[in-house]
Amino acid sequence: MVAEPLPGAPDRVLVFAAHPDDIDFGAAATIAGWTAAGASVSYCILTDGDAGGFSDEDRSGVAKLRRDEQRAAAAIVGVTDVTFLGEPDGYLAPSDNVIRQIVRRMREVRPQIVVSMHPERSWDRIQKSHPDHLACGEAVTRAIYPAVENPFAYPELEAAGLRSYRVPWLWFYGAPAHQENRFVDVTGSEDLKVAAITAHASQHPDVDRMQSMVRQFLQENGRRGGLAEGRSAEVFHVVGVNTDTTIAGF
Repeated sequence: MVAEPLPGAPDRVLVFAAHPDDIDFGAAATIAGWTAAGASVSYCILTDGDAGGFSDEDRSGVAKLRRDEQRAAAAIVGVTDVTFLGEPDGYLAPSDNVIRQIVRRMREVRPQIVVSMHPERSWDRIQKSHPDHLACGEAVTRAIYPAVENPFAYPELEAAGLRSYRVPWLWFYGAPAHQENRFVDVTGSEDLKVAAITAHASQHPDVDRMQSMVRQFLQENGRRGGLAEGRSAEVFHVVGVNTDTTIAGF
């Protein structure tokens, strides 16, 4: 299955995640392709990831460590603009404050594509549906319509020069299987994806198994997407928000 085609390669992309490393598991190879084609990609991580990892030692330093790991992972796929909202790991909610900050980033970046975690729970593999992941998807969805394009929503942003903006496309990663409608061929970028995930060293008690499983998932995605044998894919639920075929204004 494929979604409505895009009107060319994006110039600007803004990617949201609940935790450091979520983007790399969900979309790093696709992002590597976009940056290689000249796109400007920005990351916005909503929590500090301070509840992650496997060591009891120096928990006070976990948030800084995970920020450093995310910046290193981003650099591997050509991304240098990484921001963090600093919400507590495990307690993310689509609150007014979180949505306001997401709207701010959207109006600052003005992307053709917003990429986000999915707001719908996946029962085939519930690990995709950490409560923070669902909250990220819900907050981004509420921000993208109608808040970011409504000049009367968060008027203090409009007054500060952050004008309302209509986002054309919303790409979700971590979607339930029945919502997946875009399989992106990422063959040749597998090593970059694996390297970006591996940069989150604090999160991997068995690096070899993780790397093997990631490559297997990419191959399975390729088969499900109808690609030629041996090709790899990342999978998304693509939603047109303001495109030539959507109805806006009422």
